[in-house]
Amino acid sequence: MRFRHPDGTTVHLAYSTNVHPAETLDGVLAQLRDHCEPVRRRLGRDRLGIGLWLAKAAAGTLIADPSAQRALRAELDRRGLEVVTLNGFPYEGFGTGHVKHRVYRPDWTEPERLSHTTDLARLLAALLPDDITEGTISTLPLAWRTHFDTAAATTARTALTTLAQRLDALAELTGKSIRVGLEPEPGCAVETTADAIEPLTAIGSPRIGVCVDTCHLATSFEDPATALTRLTNAGITIPKAQLSAALHAEEPHLPDVRTALAAFAEPRFLHQTRTRTAAGLRGTDDLHEALNQEALPDGAPWRAHFHVPLHAPPAPPLTSTLPVLQDTLTRLVGQAAPLVRHLEVETYTWQALPTALRPRNRAQLADGIAAELALARDLLTGLGLKELP
Repeated sequence: MRFRHPDGTTVHLAYSTNVHPAETLDGVLAQLRDHCEPVRRRLGRDRLGIGLWLAKAAAGTLIADPSAQRALRAELDRRGLEVVTLNGFPYEGFGTGHVKHRVYRPDWTEPERLSHTTDLARLLAALLPDDITEGTISTLPLAWRTHFDTAAATTARTALTTLAQRLDALAELTGKSIRVGLEPEPGCAVETTADAIEPLTAIGSPRIGVCVDTCHLATSFEDPATALTRLTNAGITIPKAQLSAALHAEEPHLPDVRTALAAFAEPRFLHQTRTRTAAGLRGTDDLHEALNQEALPDGAPWRAHFHVPLHAPPAPPLTSTLPVLQDTLTRLVGQAAPLVRHLEVETYTWQALPTALRPRNRAQLADGIAAELALARDLLTGLGLKELP
């Protein structure tokens, strides 16, 4: 979906296909048919943007076979889909039953991450619509924090510097500018937007910036105004933003609240949980730890890294951090000029929701994703952007 900002800039809205498990190219093609096109039809659009996730195997097939790239591009066109952004965070295995910490490997200290992201940049340059010259890729925030020492930071910085040089060369070769955004996430080496400033300043390339994920921002209790001002003042670019909402518990000390939270403590994904105290931010690496080990003070609200559907917050006594998303979006694209041009709805947790809230079939999933995109569309038009055909 495309929108015209009052300053004349085109802003793109997509949804991330990492919600649909697929490791191979055949699986990706099936996604387009079974999920993405039905979402487009529900929205009544001739064209729908998708934030394509290409696992290592799928990307490898495409890199090795230019005819496969052309076939994928043709299939996107045939189904009324376009790609200006890739979700490059998960490497492989994102559809397995137990992801947890595996999603952070390989990290930016390992050569496989640089190689994979380089492949994604080359593929995105080939997949961009003919009238678009800029693409974006989101990636993990260096590494999970454990064992990430000074030597690891140096290795990661070298890898990202090499990536920036490769992106420069790709732009010269193809005329397509691909930018990459580190996605701050609780528990990682770059947990907050503030944590991103030092390593990105050291790299010093406008092609490597921050992907602002509004669920992660909210989970860490970051103030959107402060976070975005800090990035802007430091000269850090924001290639991409992910529109997502975290799980919020206002009174976690109450038994009914803890019972409601327990329904979201599931074995597939990591749900880092945070609270603010007088001494600063406190947290656990997963929701079940906060509930079972009593590791978190419960005198103030908790937020958990669980991407809940934008249009359907959980029932009381829980809610979502949609207001943080709205505030952030206003500051990103509701000003005189947009700070970001690529937006991606990223609710990958539909099948990890409590059983009663999960979609029971493809049709219900498509309904839910379309409803999320419709909400995002309405937020954008409410900020003065005009939806384009």
